Amino acid sequence: MTDLATPEAQPSEKKLHLGWALVLISMAQLMVVLDASIANIALPFIGNDLNIDDANLTWIVTGYALAFGGLLLLGGRLGDLYGRRRIFMVGLTIFAVASLLGGFAQNEAMLLASRGLQGLGAALASPAALALITTTFPAGPARNRAFAVYAAMSGAGAAVGLILGGWLTGLDPILDLEGWRWTFLINVPIGLVAAYLAPRFLNESESHPGELDVPGAITGTLGLLGLVYGFTRAGEEAHGWGDPWTIASLAAGAALLAAFAVVESRVEHPLLPVRVFANRTRATSFLVMMVVPAAMFAMFYFLSLFIQLVVGYSPLHTGFAFLPFSIGIVIGAGISSNLVNRIDPRFIAGTGTLMAAVALFGFSRLEVPTGAADLLALGSGGHLGADVNYWTSVFPFIILMAVGMGAVFVPLTLTAVHHLRPEDSGIGSGVLNTMQQVGGALGLAILSTVALHFADGTKTDLARDLVAQGVPVEDAGALAFLGSFTEGATAAFLVGAALVAIGSIAVWAFLNVKHEELATDGPEGGVHVG
Repeated sequence: MTDLATPEAQPSEKKLHLGWALVLISMAQLMVVLDASIANIALPFIGNDLNIDDANLTWIVTGYALAFGGLLLLGGRLGDLYGRRRIFMVGLTIFAVASLLGGFAQNEAMLLASRGLQGLGAALASPAALALITTTFPAGPARNRAFAVYAAMSGAGAAVGLILGGWLTGLDPILDLEGWRWTFLINVPIGLVAAYLAPRFLNESESHPGELDVPGAITGTLGLLGLVYGFTRAGEEAHGWGDPWTIASLAAGAALLAAFAVVESRVEHPLLPVRVFANRTRATSFLVMMVVPAAMFAMFYFLSLFIQLVVGYSPLHTGFAFLPFSIGIVIGAGISSNLVNRIDPRFIAGTGTLMAAVALFGFSRLEVPTGAADLLALGSGGHLGADVNYWTSVFPFIILMAVGMGAVFVPLTLTAVHHLRPEDSGIGSGVLNTMQQVGGALGLAILSTVALHFADGTKTDLARDLVAQGVPVEDAGALAFLGSFTEGATAAFLVGAALVAIGSIAVWAFLNVKHEELATDGPEGGVHVG
């Protein structure tokens, strides 16, 4: 951490200060990101302890995603208006308190409320953390390395969440508290300590007095909530795109965002100034950072289910199967942070997207026996994917995907927030985070629809064949789901590869900023944008 300062003569105390600043920012970002996945493995245990039915269990994940994704723009602008360090501290404190409430939740309502409150804290802290990098670290190698660590935390968080969730959930009760409760309580000391140390190691940004755009905040927040909820519901097998609530939510979200655009064009101090999108390089970065993470999040979803349901790994074993992803993205981020000082971002991010597309194509080639006879031959405790070799069929593509994501996240995070006006750094960071959240929900919805489409026909045929051979209808349905899952998942991987390829085309075609420009600070008005 202590080599982050750029000038050779910079005092060692300043180097240490920058190192601790990066520790605080990266730990906060890791905590926010991993909380989206850490509770996934704990869901069955939570449902049993709090008597939550299966239909409402998904709200433990969805509630957090809704609040986080819907409030990011507001959180980013609040940092611009009232100081990013202040909002960062407020967000971390809210997140820690909400985690405490979740850890001691006694019923469904208390737990779901705590998850929404966690989402609010995350929406305040995450864009402030990203903006604080630009105000704390000087442009050039120091800032590039800081962004590399931030990007690695953002990308590795989901994998770390699976590992940590599997481990904590499997623990015997500690202090008479079940293991799943510790998936929430572990955030409390981290959040409070980071908030306490922030004034010592993080510089406060300049405040930019202005009125908070209340109409814009309301329409923008509700519009994003509508889209995230609609996309999430569309991706669920029980609802889908034709569900009335899905359609109503998406339509309401689109209408509110249209109203938001009208409001922003007319108010003196807009929540989201149009000038943020005027830079072609930045607009391209936002677009690609919506498309590529969409495929990555879907990869985690389908691959984790494949490894558990089809291959037969335990939840903790599944978490460790993704450990190479965390290592790979750190390696990719480190390499790209060094290369971005000498090579234009187009070549780094373009190569990274191509690597990710190849990895997803590799996952689409996974094969297991899927006939009715194979399902009947499973017997007690058998698995269709028992012959799948993790080291040859999964591991190489996890590493390729991880290194590729590291090569994408670092340069595109830099180009997304570089040369923003000082008063726009927070909202620019909020837009970047929003693109990732909305993209993740949209990507999972699209690829889940693809998976269901390709799996349904096979599932129906398998269930019919199994019933014809004397298998009870309920058991036949469960076996048919297992037999058809791989076909749907591999189709989703293939479409995901196509999405990333589209993102790659955008990078190569429109990301024209030069690496020399990333080493400079200043207003965007005088910057070449291609």
